[in-house]
Amino acid sequence: MNRTPFLEMSHVAKGFSGRPVLTDLNLTVGRGEIVGFIGPNGSGKTTTVRLLNGVIDPDGGTITVGGYDPRVDGEAVRRMAGVLTESAGLYMNLTGRQNLRFFADLYGVDEPGRADALLEEFGLSDAADRKVGTYSTGMRKRLGLARALLHRPRVLFLDEPTNGLDPEGIRMVLGYIRQLNERDGTTVMICSHLLQQLEQVCHRYLFLQGGRVVEQGTLAELEARHFPTVTLEVETDLALAGGEYRGVPAARVGPGRIAFTLRSRDDVPHLLRRLAQEASVYSAAPVQRDLEALYFKIREGTADE
Repeated sequence: MNRTPFLEMSHVAKGFSGRPVLTDLNLTVGRGEIVGFIGPNGSGKTTTVRLLNGVIDPDGGTITVGGYDPRVDGEAVRRMAGVLTESAGLYMNLTGRQNLRFFADLYGVDEPGRADALLEEFGLSDAADRKVGTYSTGMRKRLGLARALLHRPRVLFLDEPTNGLDPEGIRMVLGYIRQLNERDGTTVMICSHLLQQLEQVCHRYLFLQGGRVVEQGTLAELEARHFPTVTLEVETDLALAGGEYRGVPAARVGPGRIAFTLRSRDDVPHLLRRLAQEASVYSAAPVQRDLEALYFKIREGTADE
């Protein structure tokens, strides 16, 4: 993964009406990364995106996006950035096609067929000439993403991009994000509370709390720091005697299921090979090592900071 910095924020502070929102925010997003931006409500995620787009100015610190300072070169930043907020930023009294053509003119998009191509790509061709006010929440979300992509942005800021979508719509949007990143090298920052979905697309994660980034890394890096041991739950017919198996702590957790506590994930293949020689192994899965478990572990560890 290319870690050449594309988005950088150093010691950024921002407050409103005397109330601090960001206190000492430091982050770097590499060119071509898909990064999940995670934090509780009110932690400053939306404020961070607005700062990166040059919509608002920081009270202190420095920001660069693709080599530009949003405070000075806001228009240049917005020309290279696509933004999807929860409200989608659409005109309800215009049709889907009229919305995209309006924003295409605004962005200076010189591709006559671009709007129609995106309508088709996001399954909206049949509703293209209906007013957006008649669209479902999911349709508006898909049209909002199409609007954000009109000018082929180099970076995408997505705020809850799958809220309101049905399972087919979620699969479509996540698949398109992956495709866009792999095909065009688009840098993507996604703010979402749907952590299981973030696991499907993100290369790395930034955890925001108290106005600053308190933790960051890939899933493997975060697991190694916060879950140094591995609990492996195995469905097997092994006759377990005592509280260990060949020196590995073990406990029966249900009919035919045993939980083994290992020093690291590198010990997993060795354990399974030994087990397979002595008993039948029907399934094996690590326990509490997903992004949601990490989120609560990190929140617990930083609660008093």
